[in-house]
Amino acid sequence: MPLVKATIKSEVKEAFTAVMNQKDDDREGALDKVADKLADAIINAIKSQQITYSAGLVAPSMGGPVTGTFNYVIS
Repeated sequence: MPLVKATIKSEVKEAFTAVMNQKDDDREGALDKVADKLADAIINAIKSQQITYSAGLVAPSMGGPVTGTFNYVIS
C-alpha cells in the first residue's frame, strides 16, 4: 500500500484537534498527547509500506549463504 498523504494529514489533524479541544490547562499533558498521536501516525505510515522483491539473490545448489543484491520496489 503506497503512502497516502491524505491519511497522514488526517491523523495529524486529529492529533491537534484532540489537544485543542482539551478543557484543562495541562500544557505538558497536551504536548505528550500530540507527540503520542504524531508518533502513531508516523508508525502507521511506515507500516503501510510494502517491499516487493524483484530479483538479484542466488541460493547455491549445494547449500550455503545466499549471495547477490536484493532488488526491490517500495510502494
